[in-house]
Amino acid sequence: MIAISKIRDFLQFLGSVKGDLANITAPPYFLAPMSVTEIGTCWVERPSLFAAPALEPDPELRAVLVLKWILASLLSQLYIDGGPGHGIKKPLNAFLGEIFQAQWSDGRATSNLVSEQVSHHPPITAVYMWDDENGIRGEGYARVEMTFSGSVDIRQTGHAMLHIDKYDEDHLIFLPGCSTRGFMSGVLFPEISGTYHVVSSSGFVSEVVFSGTSLLGRGKRNAVKATTYRRDDRSKTPLYVTSGCWSDSFTIYKGTTMDVVEVWNPAQPENTAAKTTTLPLEEQDCWESRRAWKDVIAALRRRAFGDAVTEKSKIETAQRLMRLEEKENKVIWKPLLFAPLQGAYEIFERLGSAVGWDLHADKTKGVWKVDREKVKSLSRPFHPGMTPLGQEPPGEGCKT
Repeated sequence: MIAISKIRDFLQFLGSVKGDLANITAPPYFLAPMSVTEIGTCWVERPSLFAAPALEPDPELRAVLVLKWILASLLSQLYIDGGPGHGIKKPLNAFLGEIFQAQWSDGRATSNLVSEQVSHHPPITAVYMWDDENGIRGEGYARVEMTFSGSVDIRQTGHAMLHIDKYDEDHLIFLPGCSTRGFMSGVLFPEISGTYHVVSSSGFVSEVVFSGTSLLGRGKRNAVKATTYRRDDRSKTPLYVTSGCWSDSFTIYKGTTMDVVEVWNPAQPENTAAKTTTLPLEEQDCWESRRAWKDVIAALRRRAFGDAVTEKSKIETAQRLMRLEEKENKVIWKPLLFAPLQGAYEIFERLGSAVGWDLHADKTKGVWKVDREKVKSLSRPFHPGMTPLGQEPPGEGCKT
């Protein structure tokens, strides 16, 4: 919980900022000890949940399992460094070229993820996740825009696509926007509202309606109700209905009978997220998130906010200078693992047309696609001779 006096100061600060807040430097006591590049871990931190659609032979149930996976990811995706009743914080703004990679295993499945900050103005993060043993992989990208109008409103422009090898099946996945509320109580929480869709190439759609508490306190916080139906059914006859609270528990019902199929509760031991496994800090490249921000993260964890600001400023100042040098020398930064798609994005057009989904590629510098071969061959150092702080001093920097 954050002191009300600090909330009041932060509100005054937000009220003085115009336009997009995504790249603002929030007061250090609002910062989470993690980078934006780590947010994608929500998708793969439960490896068996990620792999489940690939192990289901029924396409109708695969669509429901994909929906379940998405809803279960929202808790750690939006409750940054917190949880219901404990508030949320703002992750560190990733710098251009920053990379995070990790692995998760729960004894039944193993999942992997790599993410890269492919743009800083506007901020765009691209993610690739995979489980080769079970033949499932996903990729996506998002531009995050933040505005303030009494609450902090967060909008993500972009999408994710999940592919299941065995069935050559694709699922188009939404990236929700939300509002951060609770400023007056000192316990901040995210609230999603509106209607989103998950579309499967096998012919199923899940329509997901989010709602929450109103300003008068009506409604239920973090509520969700989803209907899974056949894409070619104009009546949208429910095959399955999923309802409850995405930050607590939700229930999947059979649409025709409303018999309970499953209750998902993140508090159950079997649903606990697996441990995030990364290389030791001393073996990581200096462009990797946890090594790059290690001094900032350590300071935030011991609540030494002055030290956190000092260490964070070193990276931010160096990054500004690097961008100026690139501009003067007419150098264009090229991401290591992702690149804008050249040509039409046929899969998106085919699936997105079912629900009137626009791509908005002009707002994200294109459609960012992973180069899977580059992921496989990625080796350290990532940028020989360069560190996030500039040129690599002799004998120092990114040497592993």
